[in-house]
Amino acid sequence: MEIGIDSFAAILPDPRTGLLLSATERMEDLLEEVVLADRVGLDVFGIGEHHRAEFLDSAPAIILAAAAARTSRIRLTSAVTVLSAVDPVRLFQEFATLDLISKGRAGLVVGRGSFGEAFPLFGLDPQAYDDLFAEKLDLFLQLGETSHPRWQGRFRPDLSGQGVFPRPHQDRLPVWIGVGGTPQSFARAGVLGLPLMVAIIGGTFERFRPLVDLYREAGARAGHDPAALKVGVHAMGFVGETDASAADAFFPGWAHLTATVGRERGWSPPTRAQFDAMAGPDGAFLVGAPATVAAKIRRASEVLGGLARITFQMSTASLETAAMKRSIELLGTEVAPMVRANLDDQGERT
Repeated sequence: MEIGIDSFAAILPDPRTGLLLSATERMEDLLEEVVLADRVGLDVFGIGEHHRAEFLDSAPAIILAAAAARTSRIRLTSAVTVLSAVDPVRLFQEFATLDLISKGRAGLVVGRGSFGEAFPLFGLDPQAYDDLFAEKLDLFLQLGETSHPRWQGRFRPDLSGQGVFPRPHQDRLPVWIGVGGTPQSFARAGVLGLPLMVAIIGGTFERFRPLVDLYREAGARAGHDPAALKVGVHAMGFVGETDASAADAFFPGWAHLTATVGRERGWSPPTRAQFDAMAGPDGAFLVGAPATVAAKIRRASEVLGGLARITFQMSTASLETAAMKRSIELLGTEVAPMVRANLDDQGERT
């Protein structure tokens, strides 16, 4: 199992003072987080894509390229690329270039995105977001197969054999499909035989088992090798010296960001009781001391029938810079070895 971190490069106010870091300071902190994750042995670091004031990740390939120049081992991936709103040719060129810089450590998680700002920003119809995604995914996958594609679509000018360069260091850029809770998205990933990354940002892991089963069943019906049908989970997570200190460090940023998004979507204000329930034994937040978090990862893997990757969304703790770095250190040096030792004992393969 790969264990890592996803970041949205959140820039949040200190709950006590209301003050913000500058964007430049926050970006430097983010790059230091990637370097630390590499140093403590984590497997993957992902950067999301948003076009909002509270996030600095509108150009993830650039952030990942800067991280590539400072690291040597960790895999660098998008988390997720809003494929519906970008040009697949340009995206391929950017990540092929990242792959060259990183000597084969680039990857992508592509999805439709959970925010809609990118569509009007780039002159796209948000009502067509699923059709845009399906067509652009088809082209992006073809670009991985040939440097001179011949392709026709509705939303982009046709390609008639033009060259698309550079080519990546790897034979093929790894592409995962990022999904939320839409059954059609799970089934599509299975039909295509692509690895699945499930965003579980609340509730329980059990709620997603039927959807993961749907993915595996669709893949089997399409004739794909079960070994290729990998499942990953992106979850809220934070590691502290104790369960209480982890929760106290993570809650303020989570509450601020959840309240901000919730006001736009008509949600009730978040409460500490809700947070504590999701951070508890039955909830999907991976928040706590190392042993607590390792046990919850193992349980998530069991509930979902085996996981190939799990990534922690820690961005909302960015206002606690020291605690954030300590969390990354604990994840790499204590949690990951516990999880891997357990998988070795069970004879599971990563």
